[in-house]
Amino acid sequence: MPAAVAAALWRGDQLGAPVSAVWPSGFAALDAQLPGGGWPGHGLSEILTPHSGALEWRLLAPALRPICAAGQPVVVIGPPLSPHLPGLRFEGIDERQLVWVQADTPAERLWSAEQLIKAQACGALVAWLPRARAEQIRRLQVLAAGFDAPVFVCRPSRALSESSAAPLRVVASVGVNWELHVRIAKRKGPPLDDTLRLASVPGSLASVLPLRLRQPGRWMPREEIQQHVVDSPPAQPVRRHSSAH
Repeated sequence: MPAAVAAALWRGDQLGAPVSAVWPSGFAALDAQLPGGGWPGHGLSEILTPHSGALEWRLLAPALRPICAAGQPVVVIGPPLSPHLPGLRFEGIDERQLVWVQADTPAERLWSAEQLIKAQACGALVAWLPRARAEQIRRLQVLAAGFDAPVFVCRPSRALSESSAAPLRVVASVGVNWELHVRIAKRKGPPLDDTLRLASVPGSLASVLPLRLRQPGRWMPREEIQQHVVDSPPAQPVRRHSSAH
C-alpha cells in the first residue's frame, strides 16, 4: 500500500506511528510512551490535573522551552493563576514569546482557541477549559487536525469520566521527591497501566534546595512532605501580555 496510507494505520497492540511532527516532552520516560516520541501536532492533548494552575507548567515547560527559543509565540488562554514570569524564566521560557489571552467566560476561551487554531497563529497553544462539553472538545479536535503546532487543553481530573475526542489524554499529579506522576489514560495505542514517575524539581528551586529537600521522602513522614512540598513558588504580580499588542 502507499507509504502515506501505511503510516496512518496502526495495530491496537502497538503505539501509533506519527503522521505529523512531534515535540519532545523533555521527559525521556514520557516520550517513550507517547506515539511518535513526543507531544503531537494536528490534534488535541488533554492535560488533566487535580488542581489547575501550576502543575501544567511543570509538565509542559520543557516542551515549550525550545518553541520559545525558536522565536515562536506560546499562547496561553485563561490560566487560573497569573503566569509567574520569574519562575517561567527559570524554566527557560522567554516572556517575550509568551502571549497571555485573558478570557474569563467559557465562550470567550473557546472562541479565542478556535480563532488562534484557524489562523495558525502560534508555536503552541495552551488553553484552560474546565467546563468544556464533549461537543466543544470535538469541534476543537476537528480544527486542531489542521493545525501544525501542539494544542494543549487543560481540564480537571474529574473530566476523565467524560467522553473526549482528544486522541491523547494525560492525567498528572504531584508525588514525593518533587516527582510528577503521569498516567496516559488515552493514546493511539494500547492502554498504559503503569504510572510514570518523572523527576521534576521546579526550575526556580533547583539551584537552592539542599539535598535533603530534593528527596524528602527518604527522611520525612508523608504528612510533613504534604506540608512542605509545594507545586510552585507563590505567584507575584506580573506584566500582562495580551494578543493585541
